[in-house]
Amino acid sequence: MVVINSAGGSKDAGKKKERLLLKTAKGTRNYGAADSEMFCREHAERIVKDVFTSYGGSALDIPVFERKDGCEQLALRYDHTVPLARYQAIAGATVQAKIWQVGKVYWRDSPVMSKGRMREFSQADLDITGAWVPMIPDAEIISLLCTILTRLDVGEFTVKLNHSKILDGIFEVCGVPQDKIRSISSAVDKFEKLPWLEVKKEMTEQKGLSSDVADKIGEYVEHKDGPSLLDLLKADATLMANPSARQGISEMDILFTLLRAYKVLDKISFDMSLAHGLDYYTGIIYEAIVEASAPPAFAATDDGKEDELDESQVGVGSIAAGGWYNNLVGMFTAVAAAEGKKAPELPCIGVSIGLDRIFAIVRLKWVENGMRSKETMVYVLADGDGLLEERIAFVQELREAGI
Repeated sequence: MVVINSAGGSKDAGKKKERLLLKTAKGTRNYGAADSEMFCREHAERIVKDVFTSYGGSALDIPVFERKDGCEQLALRYDHTVPLARYQAIAGATVQAKIWQVGKVYWRDSPVMSKGRMREFSQADLDITGAWVPMIPDAEIISLLCTILTRLDVGEFTVKLNHSKILDGIFEVCGVPQDKIRSISSAVDKFEKLPWLEVKKEMTEQKGLSSDVADKIGEYVEHKDGPSLLDLLKADATLMANPSARQGISEMDILFTLLRAYKVLDKISFDMSLAHGLDYYTGIIYEAIVEASAPPAFAATDDGKEDELDESQVGVGSIAAGGWYNNLVGMFTAVAAAEGKKAPELPCIGVSIGLDRIFAIVRLKWVENGMRSKETMVYVLADGDGLLEERIAFVQELREAGI
């Protein structure tokens, strides 16, 4: 926090102080009635909450403050997931549950307001905890996500899928040292935004991976398709001999069968380059992008090589992401056990939806399509002057009738 001394100073200094006081903090903004902003936001939140409820979710409200490093110093929550894991550990929860949260979270980030990248923003999460029939929670969450994005009318969207165990298996069969797997996965995750040569350069020059190993990885992560990609992976004897990859492929096979039953396969892309959060996620991982936010295709230069990414053409980016995060809950349950509390093993999978990023995409379209600025727009008029008391009485009758 910056403290400004109001005593003394020039007139210009006073004007500067006034300007500062009239601004919101960097990376934050106000939402009001202008251009139907607040009504559109509330409309979007209602849609999300209604879908969460229709999928059997129960609401949870938790503090926006978290203890920093376990001490009395406080920090604003970075997401809804860590507080949920703490809540579950404190409660000693062991049963199946579907829990949703909608609220503000805070990032120390370089904001780009027009793309919905802010320091304070609204996020909606639904998490499924406990032991279920294998892959049912995964399919439920992906179906839920598709339902929300369809009802919000975000336009054409794709939910990209991958499996952390398949990626681990690929890195192992390609010869990536164990101590480099997580750093290499972060480089692979940039493949959609950077040309392969740039990704390979990071692997070899910055991460210390051999060129041959990087090329082997490239042969795998370049693939993206639907369920047919599983056939290609199953035909790879070397990969199928790896226990981690084999388990991941088997689970993806089940998932695609379930997604077909949910009728959302046309929205799915099995993307081998999706590799974010592998130090965090423990199973299926997924990410939703809309057509308006996808990175542009790389143009070929005269020498046939891929051109570099033009960052100015990139939209709001990913609008939702999630996966299994069993280890995070385990961290909190281990602390609970050390304090003599019940410490269950609690599998958890969830999705986080960036409401402000979605709002940046849909608001203008909603307004152009005639979205109202208020829930109810009724005008009570009189023919000429007077009748004020009668009009007030009639307005009250309408309100009492729920209009």
